[in-house]
Amino acid sequence: MSEKTVPASVAMLRVLQAWDIKRVFGYPGGSFNSTMNALDLEKDRIQYVQVRHEQVGALAAAAEAKLTGKIGVAFGSAGPGAVNMLNGLYDAKEDHTPVLALVGQVPHSNMNYDFFQEFPEVPMFQDVAVYDRCVMTPESLPYVVDKAIRAAYKNRGPAVVVIPNDFGYVQIPDVNYASTALLEKQTPKQTPTADEEVDQFLKMVREAKRPVFHVGSGIKDHQDLLKKVAEKLQIPVTITGLAKGKVDDDWEGNLGTTNRAASKAADEAFATADLVIALGADFPFANLVYRTHDFKFVQIDNDESQFGRHHFLDLGIWADSGKFLEKVLERSEAVENRPFYQATVADMQDWKAYLNKLMKKADGPLSYEQIYREINRIADKDAVFGIDTGDNIINSFRFLDLKGDKQWTISALFATMGYGIPAAIAAKLAYPDRQVFSISGDGAASMVIHDLLTEVKYHLPIINIITSNQTLNFIKSEQDDIQMNHSGIDLEDADYAKIAEAMGAKGITIRTLDELPAAFDKALEYQKAGEPVVIDAKITDQRGLPVEELEFDNQAANFTEKISAAYQATHGEKSVSDFFNDYDGAELKPLTDYFAKFGVEK
Repeated sequence: MSEKTVPASVAMLRVLQAWDIKRVFGYPGGSFNSTMNALDLEKDRIQYVQVRHEQVGALAAAAEAKLTGKIGVAFGSAGPGAVNMLNGLYDAKEDHTPVLALVGQVPHSNMNYDFFQEFPEVPMFQDVAVYDRCVMTPESLPYVVDKAIRAAYKNRGPAVVVIPNDFGYVQIPDVNYASTALLEKQTPKQTPTADEEVDQFLKMVREAKRPVFHVGSGIKDHQDLLKKVAEKLQIPVTITGLAKGKVDDDWEGNLGTTNRAASKAADEAFATADLVIALGADFPFANLVYRTHDFKFVQIDNDESQFGRHHFLDLGIWADSGKFLEKVLERSEAVENRPFYQATVADMQDWKAYLNKLMKKADGPLSYEQIYREINRIADKDAVFGIDTGDNIINSFRFLDLKGDKQWTISALFATMGYGIPAAIAAKLAYPDRQVFSISGDGAASMVIHDLLTEVKYHLPIINIITSNQTLNFIKSEQDDIQMNHSGIDLEDADYAKIAEAMGAKGITIRTLDELPAAFDKALEYQKAGEPVVIDAKITDQRGLPVEELEFDNQAANFTEKISAAYQATHGEKSVSDFFNDYDGAELKPLTDYFAKFGVEK
């Protein structure tokens, strides 16, 4: 009796299926035809999603992994197709996201002969990949891919497998090549947090006058414990960007995000803190924010390698955030009415009132704040958002309602433009029954707008918001703050609604405040009818209040709030009140006013 066989590429796809991979993003090339053949043979068991650029496929795979926690898969053909994937793979690397990249190669008999589109591809991916191999035999193809998936999960990054095209056609034994049961745990086992470590932490809290939590995505689903600890010890909470939505925006102790994509209250509190408690936080702007003044630093993390990465360490506790917080509740005594906590909470209430005023603006030119008001109005309680790089990250952190079961994703550390639309495509495929938005500026959207065709082809009713202001506004703000003329930031305007319509989607253009409600109602109607739609919102290029320019004189006897010297040099001498006025914030008060009200000591 002859042994049952199967094409090696089919065996490889069955490994993907065993790992519960539902789809593969990519764009075909001749060097990948054996896998394309397999995708056709296995089309009832795994979906091939045709994107229009390999960058989009890799970004979509990364976004799917961030949203679902399961590995995303993308492919590219030999040479240029492979190179085009690098942007998305670096996004996955920097955001510690498991992605499998399948890379086409010419037939093995043509390798090393300077054949058309034949390149040594493994070296191209050595920096980005946690696993990087070229398949050497047809029989090893499914084995290598299985190993790559395990490596991607274990090391939380992209794994790359280069596949000589002819190998995929070869018949190999039809057996189970997957090792899904062997997946190693991604996080180490911590020893139980020692009582003496928690007691040392609590002693530092008692001795501090102005302690602040800095909470990252490592808080996971432990926000209830965090709230109890923060309220019991009277410690306000600031968050990293990736923790947005993991701590309720409506909770009084949440001061929001820090640095540039930030709230005023968070930056002010952080700039005056004498004790910073980093809880599950890996903060890429630490070299800016953590260096403003001296403070004692405590870090709680489940990864020992993170200790002291961003600041000199006074105390490091290797622990899961939830276990640590439970122990703190168990061994702590309540603190009554810490003045610093009261002052920062009042400061945050002031900031929220300001943001609400901007969103409710009923006259004047169309601006981004009102766009977010309408997004919040029509968004379902479990909507998913693909948010692009640029001003829309700042604006989303400030104005987008992410409470409840909503999900969102960004290109965080790598911060590549063109992320929003691929992320929305991935989100809608992963969650077909949920409402999905992409939010992009015109600079970012124009990089990947061709993949509206993907939304149309696969009948993905995504609401795509393009905030169009004819400038790279995030960069414009940076150029404004140094002594240089604007250079290279002006964008030619386009009718993105008509572009969408030409691709088979629906298009809506908004130019005035009066048009907003009806336009978003129409977009919602299109979405519910199963059609992708683009809202081209022609907004001003106004800048949001740059809270990162607020500073404190920590050498003075009392806290004195001021505007940074760099900003003063390019915008003229400004008092704090003048600075607020420039951004329609006459009602805003500096934190020092609340320090005086509640008796905060230096």
